[in-house]
Amino acid sequence: MAHERSESATSLATQLARGFTRALQSRAARLGFSPGQFPILLELWEEEGLTQRQLLDRVDVEQATIANTLARMERDGLIERRIHPKDKRAQQVFLTEKARSMRGEAMAAAEDAEQAVFAGFRRFEKELLKEYIRWAIANTRKL
Repeated sequence: MAHERSESATSLATQLARGFTRALQSRAARLGFSPGQFPILLELWEEEGLTQRQLLDRVDVEQATIANTLARMERDGLIERRIHPKDKRAQQVFLTEKARSMRGEAMAAAEDAEQAVFAGFRRFEKELLKEYIRWAIANTRKL
């Protein structure tokens, strides 16, 4: 039974996600962010001033998760929130200079973590696996 669980796609995907998180953890900690904050940083490096709702839609996590993550990022000096000029109920999220300046190093840390996870893979194997993962993710969005 344990063997069957370890071979299920769900179990394998969970183990792979944890592996990526572990690979990024120490690299990210040195820079001052956590792996869970990385998707939000990616979105804000592309477009600042997003609302929590917009980030929620783009990052595809639970409302409580994003609220807690943003609170930690604000506490850690990575973001600041400002009242939306057209909707006083909403807040826009902006990066601090600290978060803006870490972009290059953070991207390099993520690439380094990915290389560690894919150690021993030939390039086409890595690209093929990533394509299969994208395909499976697309399928989950139809559920």
